[in-house]
Amino acid sequence: MQKAKLILDKAYTIAKIDPRMYGSFIEHLGRAVYGGIYEPGHPLADEQGFRKDVIQLVRDLDVPVVRYPGGNFVSGFNWEDSVGPKELRPKRLDLAWFTTETNEVGMHEFYDWCKKANTECMYSINLGTRGAEEARDVVEYANHKGGSKFSDMRIANGKKEPLDIKLWCLGNEMDGPWQMEHKTAYEYGRRANEAAKMMKWVDPSIELVACGSSNSHMPTFGDWELTMLNECYENVDYVSLHTYYGNPTNDPASFLGSSMDLDEFIKTIVAICDTVKGKKHGKRQINLSFDEWNVWYHSREQDNEIWKQDKWGRALPLLEDIYNFEDALLVGCILNTFLRNADRVRVACLAQLVNVIAPIMTKNGGGAWAQTIYWPMKYASQYGRGQALLPVMESPVYDSKLFDGVPMADASAVLRDDGTLAVFVVNRSLTEDIELTVDLRAFGNLAVKDHVMLKNDDLKAVNTEENPNNVAPVKGPGGKVEDGVLTVKLEKLTWNMYLLG
Repeated sequence: MQKAKLILDKAYTIAKIDPRMYGSFIEHLGRAVYGGIYEPGHPLADEQGFRKDVIQLVRDLDVPVVRYPGGNFVSGFNWEDSVGPKELRPKRLDLAWFTTETNEVGMHEFYDWCKKANTECMYSINLGTRGAEEARDVVEYANHKGGSKFSDMRIANGKKEPLDIKLWCLGNEMDGPWQMEHKTAYEYGRRANEAAKMMKWVDPSIELVACGSSNSHMPTFGDWELTMLNECYENVDYVSLHTYYGNPTNDPASFLGSSMDLDEFIKTIVAICDTVKGKKHGKRQINLSFDEWNVWYHSREQDNEIWKQDKWGRALPLLEDIYNFEDALLVGCILNTFLRNADRVRVACLAQLVNVIAPIMTKNGGGAWAQTIYWPMKYASQYGRGQALLPVMESPVYDSKLFDGVPMADASAVLRDDGTLAVFVVNRSLTEDIELTVDLRAFGNLAVKDHVMLKNDDLKAVNTEENPNNVAPVKGPGGKVEDGVLTVKLEKLTWNMYLLG
């Protein structure tokens, strides 16, 4: 059996974890809204048409913030279409996803859903086809108390008190040629800066996220962030990062090592943010909002067929990846990576939340269930809050086609506010169990209070409406603490959470 060693100490700290690291995303895309969170006539729909079974699954995830309404969708979106009487709202062709948007669910309805789901809205503005004036107007509509054109419009539309949205995205993936009104880094940086100024003049309490690269493989990656931040550093608070990983060639060794690429992506953007800070002799630290991340590759061929058959349809079943067990293992590694970078990754949004590349799936008129990736996200969100600790790990490694030196044991640790310690560990070896020792002497007398494990003999195992617990957490064997050292057996290809207190 392979051996690994982990040292944890109260003095080895990274940062206080921002709960918004466990955020998610709802875009007007596919069945995320219509048929996902909203399905009037469903047996479990509430008085507004929101599915109560979905709300409960979201509440169980404990998602602090949900990005909305896009995504690529937002670059052609007129926010005014989504407020006022539903019968007067226009139907629009959505050029991002080639569907028809009816605007049945808009800003007010989503705000109400957020309250029911125990979350907050992270609102994205259109900096594609629109600009600073519309950005100013929507902040006034949402957050100004009253006595002005747009705040009074909100009041007339039924919301006397401000919506008080605190976190705003300055557009979406503006580096991408697929984006409506794609910009160069300089063009975007200038527009983002002017919008940011005016938005903060209306409400100085808000925080703003500028568009970083759509992924680390973009030809403009790096130069985009440097040029963009040079124009808007003084007025933004975060840079966004987006990334999706896939395993289309069925190479699980490389796929499970993808979090190494993620770590490099984060460290590169941190270096660029700090370069601009130094260049400008600035004092403001720009942090990161990883506001789109997930596994995404299962549904791509299916989507092309759907568009051929029903272009411009409403709520087409697009991007409906059915996640398997190995996807859940990688999601666990991604969450570990965020926790190890908690000093700079302050916001992260699992993309998306329901049906569209999502941890939650629904059937129109039927049930709702948790996909495999739901489980590591749920336990990280519920137990991974407090002080992120620096895990000093010695682990055997393996080489794959894409990555050399992949640590078999991947870990993160959190000293929780109640004094308990949560340790998250993935054994991503395809063949080897690992004996892991965890040095806990700095914490005094600890014992294993709980061990939750995700395992399955089939890497391709999935959950379905008929078999929703095919991949689900089980109680693990735990481990024993002797003389301040915890010894556990990490079975191959498992995600584990140890709670100690």
